[in-house]
Amino acid sequence: MGKKRIQSLITSLAKLKTDLYQKDFLLTWLQSDAELKAVLTVADILEQMYRANISTRVFDGGLAVSNFRDKSTRTRFSFASACSLLGLTAQDLDESKSQVAHGETVRETANMISFVTEAIGIRDDLFVGYGHEYMREVSESVELGYQAGVLPQRPAVINLQCDRDHPTQSMADLLHLVKTFGSLKKLRGKKLAMTWAYSPSYGKPLSVPQGIITLMTRFGMDVVLAHPEGYDLMPETLEVAARHAAESGGSFTQVHDLAEAFTGADIVYPKSWAPVSLMEKRTTLLKSGKGHEVEALEKEGLAQNAQHQDWECTEKLMSLTTDGAGLYLHCLPADITDVSCKAGEVAATVFDRYRDPTYHEAEHKLYVIAAMIMLNRFKKPARVLAGLLRKARPRRAG
Repeated sequence: MGKKRIQSLITSLAKLKTDLYQKDFLLTWLQSDAELKAVLTVADILEQMYRANISTRVFDGGLAVSNFRDKSTRTRFSFASACSLLGLTAQDLDESKSQVAHGETVRETANMISFVTEAIGIRDDLFVGYGHEYMREVSESVELGYQAGVLPQRPAVINLQCDRDHPTQSMADLLHLVKTFGSLKKLRGKKLAMTWAYSPSYGKPLSVPQGIITLMTRFGMDVVLAHPEGYDLMPETLEVAARHAAESGGSFTQVHDLAEAFTGADIVYPKSWAPVSLMEKRTTLLKSGKGHEVEALEKEGLAQNAQHQDWECTEKLMSLTTDGAGLYLHCLPADITDVSCKAGEVAATVFDRYRDPTYHEAEHKLYVIAAMIMLNRFKKPARVLAGLLRKARPRRAG
């Protein structure tokens, strides 16, 4: 039964017309619907194969380089896991231990790390107005190296989180919704509340809420963005979300009332983020060599957060969701009240009830990353996957 399901997914993949070969995955809204569906399908295939003990090693050697400019647990290990799944060796680029610290250019670094590299994963989410641009510069650099014959292959550049988007997270969230509700079509008309939530920790990036509102509106969902006054997102992403909703027949609304957002919601995503104005100030300080002033700015942001401690995902709010059984999502780690902090994003009883589902939600990310790499590196991924299924080589003996 497992192999029949995998074969059916491969058949569906073969019918999708995509243009991801030799291209990067930087922002979900730059990809076509078919390309997003291809990522979901390949991710599902790889996950099913892994669980069926079928090897998915499509590379016999080669590097996958990661560059994390911010702390990470889930995404870091998801990238390493995805690379291992495909047969690549993960290597982290620590800029403090490289010639980048001595002024090496982006173009030179990108080429020097890419001679046998198949993929480059980058997380650059702290610098508003610069994170996505840095990834584009890396992309352009490896393209130039490949076109000049310096690089024998063109590495895939994968956005592991930037200032605008977190595509590997939002695509993993979307795959989780597909598996929970049954299909992409069944998501149409579902209400998703992407809400700010109180956090006593640092000012968190904007990319998760931005990634959610810009992606889920593409599939006919009714997306509500809720946050206190002053916690706005980047204008570009609000415009993209509104456009997607109009095109898909869904809706996109903004409110400043948490209960209003939760009422009738099928899915809730309570997650803290810093105001875009604070993120811009932090970027200015870091870029101007005034990093020592960031701590004071963070304290200012936390004081602002403290005015909204009532923005917590509680049992009372969850009772307002559809049949009182709305699906709780979180990218993790969640700030759990009376567990990881005195007051946080979510009540302990709510999180405990959804703990295992959020872990499954997180698990999908490694397969999404592997899918993005595969679709970039193989012109006919359906044929490659069909070959793996035909051989059905065990990934472990016994």
